[in-house]
Amino acid sequence: MSDPRGDDALIIATFSRRMHLRLEDGAVVNARIKGKKLRPVCGDRVTAVPLDAEEDWLITAVAPRVNELSRQNTRGGHEVLAANLDCLAVVAAGVPAADWFVVDRYLAAAALMNASALLVFNKIDLVDELTAAKPALCRYSQAGYEVIETCADDGRGIAALRRALDGKTSIIVGQSGVGKSSLINRLSSAAGLRTAEISNARKEGRHTTVNSQMIDLPGGGTIVDSPGVRDFAPYIEEPASVARGFIEIDAAAKDCRFGNCRHLREPGCAVKRAVERAAIDERRYESYRRLLALTEKLTQDRF
Repeated sequence: MSDPRGDDALIIATFSRRMHLRLEDGAVVNARIKGKKLRPVCGDRVTAVPLDAEEDWLITAVAPRVNELSRQNTRGGHEVLAANLDCLAVVAAGVPAADWFVVDRYLAAAALMNASALLVFNKIDLVDELTAAKPALCRYSQAGYEVIETCADDGRGIAALRRALDGKTSIIVGQSGVGKSSLINRLSSAAGLRTAEISNARKEGRHTTVNSQMIDLPGGGTIVDSPGVRDFAPYIEEPASVARGFIEIDAAAKDCRFGNCRHLREPGCAVKRAVERAAIDERRYESYRRLLALTEKLTQDRF
């Protein structure tokens, strides 16, 4: 019998203002949100009560979050995509062509929300594209990121990816068309996600995931599958925090002469010195500069 104050539950799928919840006893129920102020997302722990006249449940409260993956919209607003995550698996591929700045923005989001991150390069059956990407993948590995090469079509690399995600609550993110849904289908045969072909005209993926959903892994752990985005900027309160999103820049910054160094033109900047001697990849540093400029602009737009 349900507690009259409400039952604890986990949001495992979202459909605008409607949700699927997993109750403490493992049952999955439909739910809707009480009022307009609550903004629960996939991965949230919530309190819910059954409705007498319907089979639906009503979400009445959202528990405090350990962390949240959120992005800034073009007006600098705050949009939460998922909550309470252990790991971000950032997927790139040779087709559509890898946008490394998108990859860097997701990796920065992981660091800023105190979640682990790994880079998944999918479609390694496309040999020419894999060869072209190898230098970039090596640079990420040298910077300290785990890099896993996969092919969702034939299963190569899936065992390594599964080991990296087992026991964790993870989210698969990246450009549309890089094979996120295909990877999840490989990781969990129960997923049954629809996949789409790449548009020949633009070589961009058609969005195949309409709503966020949480999928159980056979060895334990869960994956949040969310819609692909063509433009992602992590929500960052202060531009000064951007450097923490780049693990190699954050490490080098400890030796800067000034504590408020922006790593642009300041004297005694250890980050600039590291870039000059190739200890920090110049392209990663350029991603830092671009994200800093974007964050400064979006921060100004909030006010």
